[in-house]
Amino acid sequence: MNKTLILVVEDDTPVHNLITTTLKTHDYKYISAKNGAGAIMEASTHNPDIVLLDLGLPDIDGVEVIENIRSWSNMPIIVISARSEDSDKIEALDAGADDYLTKPFSVEELLARLRVTQRRLSQMQSENGVQSAVFENGALRIEYAAGCAYLDGEELHLTPIEYKLLCLLSQNVGKVLTHTFITQKIWGSSWENDIASLRVFMATLRKKLEKNGDQTQYIQTHIGVGYRMLRVE
Repeated sequence: MNKTLILVVEDDTPVHNLITTTLKTHDYKYISAKNGAGAIMEASTHNPDIVLLDLGLPDIDGVEVIENIRSWSNMPIIVISARSEDSDKIEALDAGADDYLTKPFSVEELLARLRVTQRRLSQMQSENGVQSAVFENGALRIEYAAGCAYLDGEELHLTPIEYKLLCLLSQNVGKVLTHTFITQKIWGSSWENDIASLRVFMATLRKKLEKNGDQTQYIQTHIGVGYRMLRVE
């Protein structure tokens, strides 16, 4: 089955069914939301690879959803909307959408847009070293197969949770990961005490990455949102 996870945000049932049936037929995994609030929740919880977003949602405008997601993630967003004016397209693209598909659309065009986006994702992942057995970022080196991490050639003595956090951040370098996404990946839940534990583990991990007095910042905090590993030259 295709490993790409797609979030479908569409409140019109016939259109929603057309999109999800198409995805299912072509072996895509998908999750759904019928309004803007649900879209933001699903995006932050599941961190989908691609978002298919209608602009005319019942609670908030789709452009606001784009702006919200863009405040913490670079996940590709393809707008699917009946709004065909250039001004609407420009507004959505300026807000951070990656592509714009006007209703009515053909199944073939939708699949073509998804393939283009997938190729771009694969290229980005390859450039970021996600598909490599070794990750290098500045003085940091992670050997995934061996389960070891090094800083300036010296092995970092990390707890299992610290190592899992470091790997998760490195495999999404440059991308803000929300508290909910991280805690779901690490602990399988997202209770308040999980988020409190995350802050503690992140603080200890930071100290170990900065143990040599180097001012290099590997992990950036987005207050109230989550964390991101920065690319270090």
